[in-house]
Amino acid sequence: MSADAPYVDTSALAKWYLNEVGSVEFVDFIRTQQLALISRLTIVELRSLLAHRQRSGEITMEYQRDAVRTFETDVRRGFLQVEPLFDDQAVIAADFIDRLVDQPLRTLDALHLAVAHTTGVRVVVTADPALARAAEALGFATVTFG
Repeated sequence: MSADAPYVDTSALAKWYLNEVGSVEFVDFIRTQQLALISRLTIVELRSLLAHRQRSGEITMEYQRDAVRTFETDVRRGFLQVEPLFDDQAVIAADFIDRLVDQPLRTLDALHLAVAHTTGVRVVVTADPALARAAEALGFATVTFG
């Protein structure tokens, strides 16, 4: 693991697989990275997001399957390094929620930040303004897309 690699949350990573506002900018950014860190949580969230988009008719079943295959290939090739989830990260996430009393830190966002913290990364990449504010309050640099 490289501390120079950014931690990419699901809201940003989705822009690699879906055409959304900020996708062009995210693609330009991610192509400059040799490695990006994600967590097991990201895998679950991305699969859920793609399934939701397919059910709502925003993407076809074929597009969803292709996006999942592409994502799995990116993981298998090592471009996306998957960090595991550990019990101590849940404890850290709860601590972050307690410490950031002025930030609307949601459960899964707190877990993303706990994974980023335990991996020692310095940069968090997100498309979520609330997560970006919380990350900055915790001392992370942020790159945002939206």
